[in-house]
Amino acid sequence: MTDTTNAIADLSATELAKRIAGKTLSPVEAVAAMLDRIAAREPKLQAFTEVFADDARLAAEGADRAIRSGHAVGPLHGVPIALKDLIDLEGRITLGGSAAHRARRAARTATIARRLIAQGMIVLGKTHTVEFAYGGWGTNPHLGTPWNPWDLAVARTPGGSSSGTGVAVAARMAPWGIGTDTGGSVRLPAAFCGLTGLKVTVGRVSTHGIVPLSATLDTPGPLARSVADAALLYAAISGPDPLDPATRGILPVDPFPTLNRGVRGLRLARMPEAERDGCSAEMLAAYDASLDVLSGLGAEIVDVALPFRFADLVAMSGITNAEAYFVNGALAEDAAAPLGDAVRARILGGRTLSAQEYLATLERRDALKRDLARAWDGIDAILTPTTETAAVPLAEVDELHLPSRFTRFANLLDLCGLSLPNGVSRGGLPLSLQIVGRGYDEALALRIGQAFQGATDWHLRAPSGF
Repeated sequence: MTDTTNAIADLSATELAKRIAGKTLSPVEAVAAMLDRIAAREPKLQAFTEVFADDARLAAEGADRAIRSGHAVGPLHGVPIALKDLIDLEGRITLGGSAAHRARRAARTATIARRLIAQGMIVLGKTHTVEFAYGGWGTNPHLGTPWNPWDLAVARTPGGSSSGTGVAVAARMAPWGIGTDTGGSVRLPAAFCGLTGLKVTVGRVSTHGIVPLSATLDTPGPLARSVADAALLYAAISGPDPLDPATRGILPVDPFPTLNRGVRGLRLARMPEAERDGCSAEMLAAYDASLDVLSGLGAEIVDVALPFRFADLVAMSGITNAEAYFVNGALAEDAAAPLGDAVRARILGGRTLSAQEYLATLERRDALKRDLARAWDGIDAILTPTTETAAVPLAEVDELHLPSRFTRFANLLDLCGLSLPNGVSRGGLPLSLQIVGRGYDEALALRIGQAFQGATDWHLRAPSGF
């Protein structure tokens, strides 16, 4: 790869968009740089299920002509992006992480993809996911586990289920990408791969045309290199969709008018002392340092008495289990189907749930939402680590213990969450902070994250050694 190629591939999505719109960089050059980076790094990292090299080049040529002739469709015209392989593109295979779906050719294009393409963005390819998006470590025994680029010697967890998107963006093979989050699946790869990941509230972004795991909890969202990039992509994909009833009546909120207002005067809650148990010392040190940064910027750091333990909500899995079994139960019941043992067991966990138990879980969820609303009255957001540790070696993964202890409650209780880098381990691996906001308060979560990234440079660091 040339120095010019590397310089282009290392640009943020925001900077790429500015240069393309300003005609100092062409979409052809931008896509070529990404494809060159993919060609060089993909054999090791295995982030993509399919790369649309020829189509991306053609789209870049068309975008270039449109922009040069004054026919740009918007500020993101010509910017490349990667999509998680749960997102349908008409005529293309959507594996959904499953070897059983090698022949599953999409009959439609997902709403989120249509919106991106309509704004002139160029899809570089589809990225790997855990089977049916049902796992947090990022492992996939049949289609392969992407290699976390922060350690080229030891295979480590990339985070799941949006593992390929996390690896592709971290390795600068794409400036940003789309993942999905049902229990942490955007925030976990963001944490393990040193990225910024936004979990939106249900209804903010359409799920039409996205392979479902849990219809009640599924949310698509951006994986990016900074809060500014995540906010830009969030604005591009949010809004009502007549094909997704969950989005109706939920009007988009532009995050940019408040993005740079800072945190002075905000009341941000630290997690209860008892929740520190189980976290690595370096994760807690980074977390405490992050609280100090935000306090120094003018936020008031306060205590909150939560009406639950985070681990209890991880165990409250009846909604996901029941809905995953509804979608994929027949496949999981087929002993001959190529399905990983851990994911099969999770799906089969919904087999014995009765309708009464499922409805009781929904009722318990509603009660917890009311209890939490009372507990954080007067508080603007809750701060936690995103994970208990940095990325662990794949050889040490225990599939019975999921890394979603701090992320799951945001899904279950209809909240939004932002994960962003806040340090590195002694071994040079990313550590991560999570900002959890009320439902539909993504703009505030992004505002807090923007203030943090304005005072730190953890998000500017990239994997090295290629």
